[in-house]
Amino acid sequence: MIASSSTRGTAIPTYNLSLLGFGNVNRTLAQLLAQREAELRALEIEWRITGIASRRLGWIADPGGLAPYLRADGNVNLDAVPKVARTSANVRDWLAAARADVLFEATSLSLEDGQPAIDHMRAALAHGAHAITANKGPIVHAYRELRDLASRRARRFLFESTVMDGVPIFSLFRENLPVVRLEGFRGILNSTTNMILGEMEAGVTFDAAVKKAQDMGLAETDATHDIEGWDASVKVVALVTVLMDKSACGTLNARASATLPPSKCVQPAPRVDPTNWCAVRGAPGQALKRESLRSRCH
Repeated sequence: MIASSSTRGTAIPTYNLSLLGFGNVNRTLAQLLAQREAELRALEIEWRITGIASRRLGWIADPGGLAPYLRADGNVNLDAVPKVARTSANVRDWLAAARADVLFEATSLSLEDGQPAIDHMRAALAHGAHAITANKGPIVHAYRELRDLASRRARRFLFESTVMDGVPIFSLFRENLPVVRLEGFRGILNSTTNMILGEMEAGVTFDAAVKKAQDMGLAETDATHDIEGWDASVKVVALVTVLMDKSACGTLNARASATLPPSKCVQPAPRVDPTNWCAVRGAPGQALKRESLRSRCH
């Protein structure tokens, strides 16, 4: 516990944060936390990063904090990390070694089964940590299980950034509209395809528009999930599952693609109605009318 500088003389709890997946999302989170340290302390929140893990870095944990091993650009200086901080063999050992109070999970999405992100969430809640994810897989494949597990453990299971980035869509309903019954919704759920279509309307070729989206950081190096409509489709399922309390996994059949294998949630369909796509790919160089490409995801 760290003594508060407030006149009340109360103590401020320090939260041990563990970051699983250390790509752009969690590296940026670490930088934002450092930039907003004074504001967070004014809200009586103290924190330290005690765990970082990724395929490249392995499992790194130090309950005293990993600040000495973080470079100014947000990356980890592996040469400075002692061997004692790299002894964990799995997520459960790592959470225990880091004495994690909060897990921020930002690993890659698996459309097929949501793993291993679901197991990461289970491990965090079983450990007694709050579980926060930017991964849509646990919402699509295991929302109710994880919600109920968090309730039993008196911990929070949060996933606000899975849809519409930081826009508080899930908490808006949970905190402010608890008795409102959502009947449907419509909107742009994928900024990459929205940007690509805008460029193509201006006469830019499809390939050039994709490259521009990648250069801007909107699209991944492999933009398949965006271009083929999977990102928007999975977001629709997440919204329906959480906000409408319906088992919507099967609705992904309407956006099935031969590029992905069958799974528990995603099964190939014999025909896709283009008017129901949540993202549409046009031919390279083709001028497209936005009115003809609006998503009908309701």
